[in-house]
Amino acid sequence: MLSTGALRAHLLAARLAGTVATSREESLRSYRLFAARDPRVTIGIDPEWAWRQRDLIELMADKCGVSADPQHTSGHDVIDPERTLTALDAFAERLAAAAQRGAPVLFGTGHPHRLLGFYAALADALSAAGCTVLTPAHGRCVDITTRFGLRTYNLDYARGVALVREPGPTRPGCATGAHTHSPLPVRTVLAAAAEAGGPLPELVVGDHGWVCGAGQLGFEAIGLGDTDDPALFVGEAEGSVSVVVPLDDAVRSDYYRPLTRYVLNRACLSQ
Repeated sequence: MLSTGALRAHLLAARLAGTVATSREESLRSYRLFAARDPRVTIGIDPEWAWRQRDLIELMADKCGVSADPQHTSGHDVIDPERTLTALDAFAERLAAAAQRGAPVLFGTGHPHRLLGFYAALADALSAAGCTVLTPAHGRCVDITTRFGLRTYNLDYARGVALVREPGPTRPGCATGAHTHSPLPVRTVLAAAAEAGGPLPELVVGDHGWVCGAGQLGFEAIGLGDTDDPALFVGEAEGSVSVVVPLDDAVRSDYYRPLTRYVLNRACLSQ
């Protein structure tokens, strides 16, 4: 079993928490764009409250541990590892509850290069516990607006985890996919599941638009969020997202393995 102390040390050593790679400039830009309701940053959340940039700085200071000083405008962001650990425990509780009732679960990521292994291990554990890991809309096309214009992507699943790929030949089960913040993939997946008569997920696990898009539609959603992803934390504050774990979501994929072990143990899903 990985102790809380050992995981805290790993979070800091791997820069998953503590001083992280995400810059203060990136985060402040995201808060400014979110306050302006820019869909590139709201990523599926339709906020009920008015959120000014100052409000978002205060929220992210509370949820993540970033500086609450609006005059702090440069350098690297900081995530409080204690907040990460507390959120990981809440995240594990939701997984345990899903396992206990054999709930259908959907996994999806906009960071397949980094986080696929983390979600795939959770999917395997929930499947072994009797949950159905859903894979609707496989092969469907999704048009997503990017900084390069409108691009068409294909919905795919790798090890039970939904992601999008650029069109073209690929090896079956290939782990690589496209980085995206868009909520359109999860909306497409959920619509396809409904059209097929279900089942619909009782829990959606992921990041970016997968969490925000599902939560906005009323599905229980939990996931991971970086300091420049205010939408997830706004969703949590307003009640549309159940749990967000604050951490750097773009470090080396193997750095998430201790988190996987910790979460599975906390959820009593270790095999």
